[in-house]
Amino acid sequence: MIYLLLQANNSQGGIMSFLPFIMIILVMYLFFFRPQMKKQKEEGKFRSDVKKGNRVVLTSGIHGKILEVGDTFIVLECENSRLKVEKSAISKELSAQYLKTEK
Repeated sequence: MIYLLLQANNSQGGIMSFLPFIMIILVMYLFFFRPQMKKQKEEGKFRSDVKKGNRVVLTSGIHGKILEVGDTFIVLECENSRLKVEKSAISKELSAQYLKTEK
């Protein structure tokens, strides 16, 4: 048993050979996965905070005013029509740009 431990310490293998892979996974987590999870959390919070009277833009590009809010859907007034759409169709980024240009 001790012989195996000494042999692992003398060779340049072992955990040191996995260090570059561990570093790559850490960098990918920090620069790709974590910001994406943060963005998804902000989008979810935005969608849960919408209320009647807000002006929003859907991911399809439709602009409108919210008339009714349900658990998973909203009723949107666009021009002279009403659309019932899922809350997941609301875009936080596009709605923020729409509100900036409106003011």
